Amino acid sequence: MAKQKRKVEKKKIIQALPFMLPSFIGMLIFSLCPVLIAVFLSFTDWNGLEKLNVQTFTDHFIGVDNYKTILSSSEFWTVLLHTLYYIALYIPLVFIASLGIALLLNKKKKGTMVLRVLYYIPVLTSWVAASLIWKWVLSPKYGIFNQILGIVGISGPGWLTSEVWAMPGIVLASVWKDMGFFGLFLLSGLSAIDPTYYEAAKVDGAGRIVTFFKVTLPLLTPSIFFCLIMSLINAFQLFPQVQIMTEGGPNGATQVMVERIYTYGFSYFKMGYASAYSWLLFLIIFVLTMIQMKLQNGWVHYES
Repeated sequence: MAKQKRKVEKKKIIQALPFMLPSFIGMLIFSLCPVLIAVFLSFTDWNGLEKLNVQTFTDHFIGVDNYKTILSSSEFWTVLLHTLYYIALYIPLVFIASLGIALLLNKKKKGTMVLRVLYYIPVLTSWVAASLIWKWVLSPKYGIFNQILGIVGISGPGWLTSEVWAMPGIVLASVWKDMGFFGLFLLSGLSAIDPTYYEAAKVDGAGRIVTFFKVTLPLLTPSIFFCLIMSLINAFQLFPQVQIMTEGGPNGATQVMVERIYTYGFSYFKMGYASAYSWLLFLIIFVLTMIQMKLQNGWVHYES
């Protein structure tokens, strides 16, 4: 019986292969091959302009020199600190904003569907358009943000022209852009919570605040965990808003990992060096993700 079942499953797989093949070929050419090539390039000083072949790789092979140079340079650690500073501001703010949106949109009231669409519009907006909008919003002279602060008697900072305020300005733009995306996942988590838990809490005399911390948050932890994983990976890949809004300035205050990879690869034509930078970024994200996966056992509750 088991043998016949395996034979049927094998037949189904063979039948499905012609339909899976185009996607597999596409993944092989556009995903797997570039990854493998990047591994080899990270051990070379190839400039990205010469024709890439086995001979070129042999001529430009330098071993682990790129990794040694990067890890021994003060720039790498400064850029990593800038990225971590962005993450420290971005993740708490985007989580609070997303959770607030999810709680607001979870209420069954008239106009809620319209609000759901409106809150998701920034997610659909391209980063080029969003960055240009926020570059104007945060303009120290003409920006609406400083004008609003001026109404209440606060003199707004230079934002993108200030070494202190440039990164917080980028964080504001990122939170505005991403809160609808993470809010959607948190909303789906709220919708999946069994109403009987709230009824039981009400019978026990629990108020709204107690119910939120004792019922809603624990049952929402799977969605929160997913949002934390995705937001961390997303934050380490910070690039378009930096490139358009500040270009890494002022005075390198917003230089981050991916911005450096782009600059070394396509401005300085150090493709091998940029590849090594990319793999170091991958290792950082991988290690932090594995730590999060390990720590989830202590606070994520999948049973509801």
